[in-house]
Amino acid sequence: MTDFSITPRKIEIEHIRIASAKPFAVAKASLERALPQLDPGVLALLRDGQTKRARKALERLPALSIFDSRDHGGLLQIADRRRNAVQYDIGNPLTASRMTRHQLPAALYAPLRVVLYENDAGQAIFEYDLPSSLFGQFGDERVAAVASELDASLKRALVDAAS
Repeated sequence: MTDFSITPRKIEIEHIRIASAKPFAVAKASLERALPQLDPGVLALLRDGQTKRARKALERLPALSIFDSRDHGGLLQIADRRRNAVQYDIGNPLTASRMTRHQLPAALYAPLRVVLYENDAGQAIFEYDLPSSLFGQFGDERVAAVASELDASLKRALVDAAS
């Protein structure tokens, strides 16, 4: 007898690609101007149990922030193929809590992942998985409503950076 179970389930994901005529560096700068880096001090307040102060700080945040970014293109140096590519974690802690309070496994996708890379023509490309398709697997209308808001706000931010 085992003391665990594994339950596989296939889900369908809608993948989005936004191609820009802008060069990579211009689109990157535009995105990073529009979406501020998440203030780590807010998360420190939560760790310290200062929930009221943290909530007030979180309520002042924009709809989306950059939690973290990684130079994925730099990683390709291992294969002698350095490229311009950045992976971003984008989201909002309050938005995430609006979903995870109902479905804790939704934390798997919060914050969201977005990749920005330069194609062979030197143009910027954004790619991501549509939030409503990721969060839809939980079958919870409360989570789905928040995910639809994320669909719109993420698309708006990326289209603005691409255009």
